[in-house]
Amino acid sequence: MTDAAPTPAAPAARAAGETPFEAVPAEAQPLDVGQDRQWATVAHLGGVVGALPSYVIHRVFGDRGPFTAQESREALNFTLLPSIVVLAGIALSLVPVVGWIFSVVAAVTWLWLAIASVVAGVKVNRGEPHQYHGNTHLYDRLTASRG
Repeated sequence: MTDAAPTPAAPAARAAGETPFEAVPAEAQPLDVGQDRQWATVAHLGGVVGALPSYVIHRVFGDRGPFTAQESREALNFTLLPSIVVLAGIALSLVPVVGWIFSVVAAVTWLWLAIASVVAGVKVNRGEPHQYHGNTHLYDRLTASRG
C-alpha cells in the first residue's frame, strides 16, 4: 500500500492543450415550437387520468413555452373539479345501499372528462388553442385566494 497523493487532473489537461470541463447551465432552455405544442397536447390528453398531469406540466414546462403555459393552465383549470368529483364518487361508492349512485356519477364524470380531454388534445396538437365549455377556473380561484 502506498501513501502517494493523487495528482490533480486539471493542470495536466491544460498542459496537454485540452479545455477543462465546463458545467452545463442550470437554467432550462426555452421549448422550440414543436416541443411547445407537444407538451401542450400532453397536458390536455393527461386529463384522461385527472388533473395531476396538467399540473406537473404547468409547473415544469410552463415558464419555458408560452403555448404550453396557456394550454396546461386551461387543462388544469378544467380537469381539477371533475377529478375531485370522480375521487369523491369513488370514495362514496362504498356507502351501503346508495353507493351505486356515486359510482355511476363518478363513471359518467370520468367519461365526460376523458372525451373532453381527447377532443382538446387533438385540437391543440394541430396548433389551435382550446377553451373548454363550462370551465370553472377552479385552479385560478384557488391560487388567487392564496396570494
